[in-house]
This record gives sequence, C-alpha cells and structure tokens, in this order.
Amino acid sequence: MSLAQERQLGSPVPVLRVLDGAVGREFYELLGFELLWEHRFEPDMPLYQRLRRDDVTLDLSEHYGDGVPGTVIWVPVRDVRALHAELRPKLWAHQRPGLHEDAPGGPTFTVGDPYGNHLRFCQPPE
Repeated sequence: MSLAQERQLGSPVPVLRVLDGAVGREFYELLGFELLWEHRFEPDMPLYQRLRRDDVTLDLSEHYGDGVPGTVIWVPVRDVRALHAELRPKLWAHQRPGLHEDAPGGPTFTVGDPYGNHLRFCQPPE
C-alpha cells in the first residue's frame, strides 16, 4: 500500500464565525476567494458557506457555536510580497496591512475580516 493510500485524513477546513454571511462572503471575495456552495436548513435559519482560493478552503458560518470570532488562520504563501501587492490596494479603505519581513516563520502580513477573524499570510523559508 502506498503512503497516499495509507493516509486517511484530508486537509482541515477552518470554520470562521460571521454574523452576516453576505458581508463575510463579500470580504473574502475581495481577497480573491470564490463561493463554492452555501446552505440553510430553512429560509430563516443561519447561513453556512464554503469558499476557496487556490489550496485554501474556508467555511463561514452564522451558526451560534460554530467558530469563535477572533480566530487566526496561518496561510503559507509562495510569494507573500506579490500577494501583499495584490491585496493592499483592495483593502486600502478598510485597513493597511504592513509586510513584516522579520516575522517568525518568514515574511508575513495579516488581514482582518469584519468579524475579527484574521488570515496571517506567511512565506516560510525554503
């Protein structure tokens, strides 16, 4: 049996708590994420959504008890400077994420969503 066949666990999908799914989705789409699907048990119940950009999959949930506002997700990036240059103009009205060249783990910048969750983009040393 190959190593790939022996593996049983897949990549985790962080669940981020948002109070308004439309606002959360709009913010993450600004970062280049695309909506894969959304679900409600009934029309007046909380919204649950899955978004993806490249290899990063995130779930946004309006459900009480799903996730905790203020969560930090560490995201490895191949070229953090290029991503910073791409996102910074889009975020200008909301925040101005600085690039920290001497951060532990490699050059890093952090972006916060409207609900206090943070994506910490980092280029680890090779």
